[in-house]
Amino acid sequence: MTATLQVDVLIAGGGPCGLMLAIELGRRNIPCLLVDAKPGTAFNPQANATQARTMEHFRRLGFAHEIRSMGLPPEHPTDIAYLTRFAGTELARLRLPTAAAAPQAIKNMSGSWSAAELPHRVSQKYVEVCLHRQAQHQASVEMRYGWQLQQFTDTGDGIEAVVSSVSDGQTLNVQAAYLVGADGARSMVRHQLGIAWGGATGFKRKFMGGKMLAVYLKAPDFYARNSNDRSWMYVVVNPELRAFIMSVDGVSEFAFHIQMADDAATESLTQADARRLFAQAFGQPIDIEILSMATWMAGHALVAESLQKGRVFLGGDAAHLFTPTGGLGYNTAVEDAVNLSWKLASVLKGQAPAALLDSYQLERLALAVRNTGYARQFADSIGLFEAAPELEDNTPQGQAARTIASDYLNGHVRREFNIPGVTFGGRYDGSPIIVGDGTTAPPDAANSYVPCATPGGRPPHAWLPDGRSLFDTFHSEWTLLVLGPQPCDTHAFENAAAAMRVDLKVVHQTSGEILALYEAPMVLIRPDQIVAWRGHGAEQAPAVLAQLLGAGATVRA
Repeated sequence: MTATLQVDVLIAGGGPCGLMLAIELGRRNIPCLLVDAKPGTAFNPQANATQARTMEHFRRLGFAHEIRSMGLPPEHPTDIAYLTRFAGTELARLRLPTAAAAPQAIKNMSGSWSAAELPHRVSQKYVEVCLHRQAQHQASVEMRYGWQLQQFTDTGDGIEAVVSSVSDGQTLNVQAAYLVGADGARSMVRHQLGIAWGGATGFKRKFMGGKMLAVYLKAPDFYARNSNDRSWMYVVVNPELRAFIMSVDGVSEFAFHIQMADDAATESLTQADARRLFAQAFGQPIDIEILSMATWMAGHALVAESLQKGRVFLGGDAAHLFTPTGGLGYNTAVEDAVNLSWKLASVLKGQAPAALLDSYQLERLALAVRNTGYARQFADSIGLFEAAPELEDNTPQGQAARTIASDYLNGHVRREFNIPGVTFGGRYDGSPIIVGDGTTAPPDAANSYVPCATPGGRPPHAWLPDGRSLFDTFHSEWTLLVLGPQPCDTHAFENAAAAMRVDLKVVHQTSGEILALYEAPMVLIRPDQIVAWRGHGAEQAPAVLAQLLGAGATVRA
């Protein structure tokens, strides 16, 4: 007889989305099972940029400092440099704080970069180790790597699934209330649901369009034989080839990616070919040890046409595929998990009706379209740039070409990597579980962000006199932020929350500056740190909370 396991949530996929979902559900004591066909967390570097908003979520969960300690050594530069070759002539550079400097640097920033955390340059292979460790700490979470989802049925009342061991074929029946497919770009879950991709793909560019060769390698002499200032990421721009490399450990390990002109021929490349291509990109012969190599396709801006069907949800690469400019894919995947987790927990705990779960697609589908669109813009910006034939020549014409390239690339690197608007500006305007107040947020723009407490977006950030972030004072679930020196009667909200068994904490901040930032003395912050409502009194508290949990009619401002 095949054994049967009963859980509330079955998670297919153990990448960042699945692991983050397990952590968030585990913290709320929701029994869940995570399965992933891989034997363990990622071996290859994969994504390499953790955006500031993702770091704020890691901070909310208590392990941002652990993530920031991983990857590059603390004092290793996190710059992005554009060069004719890795050891060639520098054309452009964006200088950024090191991991050691970031925690203090952010405290001196304001405006678009008023935040609790700066971005961190760390390979996904390290992030997954941390996320896996955090998920293991959750008593209600069981993780089975080396196991895969074999089949599932949505009965209407629940999920009946079979998972199997990759190594020996052993099977396990799973009964769950909900299934989340976070099982990657070739998602079995999405395919079984019959959900097609929307968006666009097949973009051809000089760079970031078509087949790419990825090589995870060791190059012990990379820094010693490179006279340019040390960077985290180096991008090669020349008429012969286009490539980039990111430091994995700040010592000798690197993730190298090169654009291939012939998609079909790319599949037959050997390790000798990879060594030859790396030497061309470096600018001179150099010894490397290849740890792994594979091909991948750039030129995607795809979003699943639906993120939910019945009791099944999609997240991460199963829901959206990016060309990885701007580093948005993995960060969008984390936000998927953050958004879905508290809603699943609220329904499973009986605090909210199942209708609350409909808001996942309504909120995240639009954000996925937005973010894949931004990534496409960044890919066009760098991929459609033409490197002049004389770019590397030691002639006046070559110098003129380098000047032109430098001007363009110094603009581009800021367009792609200084993106507070993309990072912080995602909004859920129009969501049925956001109580609007008639105000409009500033226009969405990639490279600038105006802090705004209009319901539907990230709360404005501030540092407190004691050195804490305002976000550090928020509750792990619902927060009623009471602002300004004047007292506010919060009993209506507290009583309504108690009646609905909602975990609500009242947080007082008397600062007039924070009151001015939020433009209202009372603000409700969702568990995913989104402004859900703001106002001047608690008269409509029961109706407001009911709408925020998907249980009531729209509240009028």
